[in-house]
Amino acid sequence: MAKQADVIDFRQHKRNLPNIQRLLPELDGIEMLYTNDSSDQIFSLKVLCWAIWSDGHIDGMVPWLNRLVACRSLDDPLNGHWEGFMDTQTGQILFEPPAYKMEFLKQSAQFYPVTPTSNGSIVQEIPDLIGSHAVFSPDQFDSFNIQEIHSWRLYNDGSVLAMCVEEDHVHSTPVLTGDDCLFSVQHRKDFHYFFQHTIANKIKSKDPDALAAMAHLAKHSS
Repeated sequence: MAKQADVIDFRQHKRNLPNIQRLLPELDGIEMLYTNDSSDQIFSLKVLCWAIWSDGHIDGMVPWLNRLVACRSLDDPLNGHWEGFMDTQTGQILFEPPAYKMEFLKQSAQFYPVTPTSNGSIVQEIPDLIGSHAVFSPDQFDSFNIQEIHSWRLYNDGSVLAMCVEEDHVHSTPVLTGDDCLFSVQHRKDFHYFFQHTIANKIKSKDPDALAAMAHLAKHSS
């Protein structure tokens, strides 16, 4: 008699995966160091925040292409490999998150335990302090719009969404976290990529190299 095939419930598997429980904004200028296969140089990217997962592990987070990723899990043959962290104030190279940041996250996660619910609820919303921008294009980059990320919103299912300001819905200023004029970047069909402010400003000023990089990304996204 043939052995009955094992059936895997992927929905249950997804529920059992560790998810983000708490965020800590990076305030000391620590950067992620990374390399890619197209160059021998080491590049740096500002760390947005630190995150603790439900299994207790902690890592830095950076906007990378079209998603927020954990630094040490970055292993993309075309776009980058994590090499470490750098404290820009001291020049020290780190291979683990700073101990005081890890301790804060552990205590914070214990003090504010996440309660799972069927409807997603907001656990935290932190401001974007590294100048992240989102690029939108409805027509494969024949035209595009660049907008600053206002904040990042953590939900109780562990998802983290980038929030931008819908200018037509602003009722008072300054716009604060939690304001109803904020919308989720990832829920927009015309959203394509995240850029930090240095690249975003070059694109805004029509820098040839930045526009060429944009064209390269557009080609590979089509």
